[in-house]
Amino acid sequence: MDTSPDPVYSHNVVEFVAVANEYCKYAEHASELKGDEMLKIMQRIMPLMYLKGSLLPALEPVFDDGNEKFVTETDWQRVHDAIRQKLGTANDFTAEMSEVIDDSGIPVPVTLSENMADIYQDLKDFILLYQTGTKEVMNDAIWECRMNFETFWGPKLLNSLKAIHSFLYSGKDIEEADRQIDKEEERDKDEWFISKRQKDFRGE
Repeated sequence: MDTSPDPVYSHNVVEFVAVANEYCKYAEHASELKGDEMLKIMQRIMPLMYLKGSLLPALEPVFDDGNEKFVTETDWQRVHDAIRQKLGTANDFTAEMSEVIDDSGIPVPVTLSENMADIYQDLKDFILLYQTGTKEVMNDAIWECRMNFETFWGPKLLNSLKAIHSFLYSGKDIEEADRQIDKEEERDKDEWFISKRQKDFRGE
């Protein structure tokens, strides 16, 4: 008699759900964290999430239609903007870390906030489907999450972790986005003032 647990309720799946839920929790509360604090949290969560994602069982979908989506564009934008603001100067990838390649073969710069919001969208949809308690829905949620891990959010996670590691050990401090904007505005005002003085001097 087969006494192995149902894959939907297996130890590996339950552990992945727990880690994915932690990631989503921190992403949703990004505005309450300091930028360096968030990077250190993600430095610890992301490797564990990658490991648990790689252990998800290979299942076959039950339904022909695609899974229901819960995360809206507004939800994605809110998470993205909060992360971008907190990460500030740590947000940009260096070009060689980008997983996106254009037609000319040149890496396309992306940002941590984009990647982290994309990962959040996939994981949050998965969690909400898994929490329905309907075995068939849970099965298809696991199937899609594993598929997206292989082709979409897995690579994004690895590249994000590389960027996080690079910044944390660079010795640089994070300057949040609002402070960057203030400096840009100050620079624009300075340039306007200098331009005005030059025009006054020339009698224009």
